[in-house]
Amino acid sequence: MTAHDIAVTGLGLVTPGGPDVATTWEAVCEGRATAALDPDLGDVPVPISCRVPDFDARALLGREVWRMDRFVQLALVAAHQAVADARLDPASWDGARVAVIVGVGADSRDTVFTASRKILEHDYATISPLTIPRATTNAGAAEIGIALGAHGPSMAVTTACASGATAIGVAKDLLAAGRCDIALAGGAEAPCHPLGSVGFSQMGALSTRLHDPSAASRPFDADRDGFVLAEGAGILVLERAADARARRAPAQAYLAGYGASTDGHHYAAPHPTGLGIERAVTAALSDADLHPTDIHHVNAHGTGTPMNDRIEAATLRRIFRGRPPAVTSAKGALGHTLGAAGAIEAALAVLTLRHQTIPPTANLHRLDPEIDLDVVAKEARRTRVDALLSNSYGFGGHNAILVLKRS
Repeated sequence: MTAHDIAVTGLGLVTPGGPDVATTWEAVCEGRATAALDPDLGDVPVPISCRVPDFDARALLGREVWRMDRFVQLALVAAHQAVADARLDPASWDGARVAVIVGVGADSRDTVFTASRKILEHDYATISPLTIPRATTNAGAAEIGIALGAHGPSMAVTTACASGATAIGVAKDLLAAGRCDIALAGGAEAPCHPLGSVGFSQMGALSTRLHDPSAASRPFDADRDGFVLAEGAGILVLERAADARARRAPAQAYLAGYGASTDGHHYAAPHPTGLGIERAVTAALSDADLHPTDIHHVNAHGTGTPMNDRIEAATLRRIFRGRPPAVTSAKGALGHTLGAAGAIEAALAVLTLRHQTIPPTANLHRLDPEIDLDVVAKEARRTRVDALLSNSYGFGGHNAILVLKRS
């Protein structure tokens, strides 16, 4: 244990598996797929998505919810959960020492789309005067700061689908540098919108399994054909371990390492050899002062696109040589929440360490023969997990790797 060890003391989750941590963990451990036909997507080519069930933003956040884009609502609810879970009272903390870092991929689609349509179909004077504040990428971090009285460093980071993990890595660095004492870090995204669906569909990135939508998201399976859009948010409370002990807050896990890299290869495709991924993993392990043999589990990016899955699998096989650890992907159950995925999966990684249980990869029935890994399938696996990786990659070649250790 060093002065810079970072404790995870609180979790908040709002996902297609459920509107809180407990229901999300239950859904993922059961391998319960949440993808379904989405009537709100209209007549787009791929009307499948994973939505958060039973989410009533007004009931949870009050009247002011009207000024927030949906990704902001998701982020704020997750932040409230995480702070309560950490046994923190915003009324009594020193807000100047509390940071907020929220990763976002490409939001606020609904606000921008609605305003654009009004301008084209009606008149520019019909758009809301709050269009720009609602549409800013930093709106999630800003609203959390307003609601919770967090006045320390506050920002949005964006590295596409690695954004949530990048935010947590940035928070770790801020805490280690003494820039804050508490950090609320994570990601949020609400991409289940015709604009997002059509855009990814045109790229050929989405599963087109319209005849069986619940089975559309199937990472590492031989019959996979793309990912499924999903919405959600994950927020973690991070503190220096010594500070957490001083206020007698239990550490749920330790954030031991963070590594980042950029492929510098292609705007959408990963480097074919996984070179950038390997660099980020190596940096994260070095930051954690661990070796590959210390890692018992990998929470994979595992989107369900054939290219991503094969490159990630081959890279992990090379890094871990003769003994690859057990691998899983939460996206079979929850879909792909883009900028929120890295944060949601980091929270699931914390729960894996707490419960010593690796969730299965939902919808994995026949492993792609080109993927030579121990991918957990069908049912959760009870096993010893002392340290693990949580992997995230984003368009543009952004790679973010988190190393978490058992408390």
